[in-house]
Amino acid sequence: MPTKKRTVKKVKSIDSKMPNEMDFSDKSTYSPGCSCLESKKNKTPLIIAILGIVLLIALATSKGYVVAAIVNNAPIFRFQLDKVVMARYGKTTLEGMISEKLIDQESKKAGIKITQAEIDAQEEEVLKSFGGKVTLDELLKFQGLTKSDFDGQVRLQLQVNKLLEKDVTVTDEEIAAYQETNKSLMVSSDEAALKEEARKALTEQKINEKVQSWFTEVKNNSKIFKFVQ
Repeated sequence: MPTKKRTVKKVKSIDSKMPNEMDFSDKSTYSPGCSCLESKKNKTPLIIAILGIVLLIALATSKGYVVAAIVNNAPIFRFQLDKVVMARYGKTTLEGMISEKLIDQESKKAGIKITQAEIDAQEEEVLKSFGGKVTLDELLKFQGLTKSDFDGQVRLQLQVNKLLEKDVTVTDEEIAAYQETNKSLMVSSDEAALKEEARKALTEQKINEKVQSWFTEVKNNSKIFKFVQ
C-alpha cells in the first residue's frame, strides 16, 4: 500500500515579551516615578508657605511665650529674656523657691493648713498697721506685687508662725512693757485689743529670732540637688 506522508505544520514563532521583560529604555513612553517626583517638587513651596503661616499664627496667639518684645521690628525672644533673667536673678530666685518648698513640706508634716480666711485676716492686720490710711491695692502697687503674690507671702509667714509659735512664750510682764514702749505705734483702742496686739507683736518678734536657726537645721537635714548654678 502506498505510504501516506505526514504533514508537519510549522508553528509560527511569536516573539512575545513578558511584562517584566519589557524594554524601558524608551523613557518617553514609560518613566516610572516621574510624575511623583514632579508632584513633590511642586508641593515644596506650598508646604513652606503653610509652615510660615502657622509660625505667624503661633507668634500672634502666643505673645510673651515666644516673643517677649519687638523693638523697631526686631524681636526679643523669650529664650533670650529667660537667659538674662537666669544669669542675673536665677540663683536668688531658686534659693527662694527652695525655701518655700521646705517650709511647705514642714507644714504638711505638722498637719498645718492655712485657709484663705486666715490669709485675708492677716492682710487686714497688715493694713491696720498703717493706721487704716492705705488700701490693699495701694500696698500691692507700692510693693510691685499681685494679689496672688501677696497671698503667697502671707501664707508663708503664717506657716512659719504656726510651726514655731508652740516654742514661744510671752509673759504678761513682756506685754505690759511692750505696750508702754510702743503705745504711740499701736492701733487698737480698748485694753483687751491692745494686749492682744502686743502679744502678737512679741510672738512674731520671738519667732523671727528663732526662724534662721530653725530653717538652717531644716535645710541641713534635707536632700537638695541643684542643677542650676
